[in-house]
Amino acid sequence: MKPDGEVVHIGVKDEDTDHPKSNDLLHLLRNSFSAMAKAGECKVTAIVFDVRVNLPDTDKKGDAIQICLDHADSFSVEVFLPYEIVESGRVIYGAIFANKGKSEIFGNS
Repeated sequence: MKPDGEVVHIGVKDEDTDHPKSNDLLHLLRNSFSAMAKAGECKVTAIVFDVRVNLPDTDKKGDAIQICLDHADSFSVEVFLPYEIVESGRVIYGAIFANKGKSEIFGNS
């Protein structure tokens, strides 16, 4: 989100390969957001990606959508939405949970 409240979508591309690793793209995106934060070009960032995560109150790992939210006012949170794709192809969502974020975007500005 820009300082004026406008929401924009941003992606990154690895120019060195047609099949980049997910971690490499996340690194590029975080670096881009950090540069934008230092330049005062954004006040909120959200990075959304698919992960395997330890599910709360279980000994199991599961698939989840992870959203890393960072705000210029030193707020950072990682939100997880677990999901399972069943045989019919239908998606079943689990309970959302969150952890304190790492302040990777504005914490470095």
